[in-house]
Amino acid sequence: MKRPAWWQDLDAEDFAWHVPVRFNIAVDSLDSQDADAPAIIETGTRDLVVSFGELRDRSRSLAAWLQGQGLAKGDRISVFLPQCWELVVAHCAAYYAGLVVVPLTTKFGPDAVRFRLEDSSSRVLFGRRGDLTRVSSGWSDAPDLTHVVCSDDPGDLGQESTKAILPMSDALAGGEVGVFAPQDTHPDDPALLIYTSGTTGNPKGALHAHRVLVGHMPGVRSTHEDFPQPGDRMWTPAEWAWIGGLLDVLFPSLACGVPVVACQEKFTPELARHMFGTLKVRNSFMPPTALKHLRAAGVSIGRGQIRSLASGGESLGAELQVWSRTHLGCHINEFYGQTEMNIFIGQDRSRWQPAEGSMGRAVPGFSVRILNPDGTATPVGETGEICVHTPNPGEFLGYWNQPEKTREKYHRDYLRTGDLGSMDADGNVYFSGRTDDVISSAGYRIGPSEIEETLMQSPHVALAAVVGQPDETRGEVVAAYVVLREGITPTEELRQELQAHVKATLAFYQYPRILEFVDELPMTPTGKIQRRKLRQ
Repeated sequence: MKRPAWWQDLDAEDFAWHVPVRFNIAVDSLDSQDADAPAIIETGTRDLVVSFGELRDRSRSLAAWLQGQGLAKGDRISVFLPQCWELVVAHCAAYYAGLVVVPLTTKFGPDAVRFRLEDSSSRVLFGRRGDLTRVSSGWSDAPDLTHVVCSDDPGDLGQESTKAILPMSDALAGGEVGVFAPQDTHPDDPALLIYTSGTTGNPKGALHAHRVLVGHMPGVRSTHEDFPQPGDRMWTPAEWAWIGGLLDVLFPSLACGVPVVACQEKFTPELARHMFGTLKVRNSFMPPTALKHLRAAGVSIGRGQIRSLASGGESLGAELQVWSRTHLGCHINEFYGQTEMNIFIGQDRSRWQPAEGSMGRAVPGFSVRILNPDGTATPVGETGEICVHTPNPGEFLGYWNQPEKTREKYHRDYLRTGDLGSMDADGNVYFSGRTDDVISSAGYRIGPSEIEETLMQSPHVALAAVVGQPDETRGEVVAAYVVLREGITPTEELRQELQAHVKATLAFYQYPRILEFVDELPMTPTGKIQRRKLRQ
């Protein structure tokens, strides 16, 4: 492939970032590719192939339509879609037009959608009729929302709505591709607003610039072993609503001219066999939970079918590595990062062997240190907070409208991860745990406060506390400890009712798989819940 302007020499002794003076995620992902080459290959719900040229033309048409509705550079749109070409077009249209995308997982319930729409002041919402109907109370009164664009037939979706409801086909037909000119964006111009859970209060919006795509390239290219190579084809069961699906898989692959397989069906071992066998997928990012499901199902893939396999979110352990080499015919390259800055630690086992139990080393272009609470470096081998030097292209711009929270994220020129770890003399980094109460479950980072507040909406609940408890498959599961109001009897029926309420209101993956009724919660003298004692 012709090397783009952002290309970095990962083997250089003195690594240098190459961030073009003007950079746009859509332009640099679509415009330089072979127009006839496949970009998105859909399977499952529907089988179709969309070329780079088709993505480009549809995205520019939609960008023209968005501008025609009065949206200006910096305005926000929300994308509430599963893996499909329409999601890519909505994103690229926004980037072409200089807008900011707010990705929303289709697992969200109405309250989760409402908060993000209102906090971001989103003007347009893209989604499917079924999902939009399910969360209609979450968007129908969003004050800044003017248009809802349905990827399929909206039917009677807009009967009682004050918003303009239309099918995406009408929006695509309403834009003039020939006269549309992409916005001349700077690498630091905002492009993406991804909400991430914290330990207290509502989720925070992590704002990223167009340069975030450049910042992900060394990590993706390393963990996928000199990516791209001829014949590469990428797939992940991870949603494209999260930074892992969007920027560890989707847009780096498109920017490298590599087709991405999309599927809206739930992950199963049979689906994985179909991907690697029938569809000839050669590269994949698979969360640890998915890998554990494959192992439990006794899946075997022919040697040589998978060229590169990456995973992140929790430590895999030596046993899973041995299983992968035996049954998948390849090793797994682990990586580490978070929404605010992703893939800055990783492995490339085709070139070097990481120390057992470690997540790998700093990816080319990044400098990692283990710091004490006062910001000083820990001695080799001692535990502290994992921090990464800034500035660099992968770093977020800050939390949306929360400058104080942004300042708390830094130790001077080091971004704090909130994770504890240690580093050996060779630079291998070992994960130890969280410094806060965020729960890591099946690749999702889940804050307890949203779930506690949702449980407290029940007239039966007096107090609620949520923590993560160990789980062999998911790493951790959400566990809720609930104090009922006086006179309320704890029953299995009530337990299921509360679990279902969280699942329907927030997101499927946030509901407490463990819910215990207790007489009281451990509290500090100042009235704060002692989650540490609940975990014990």
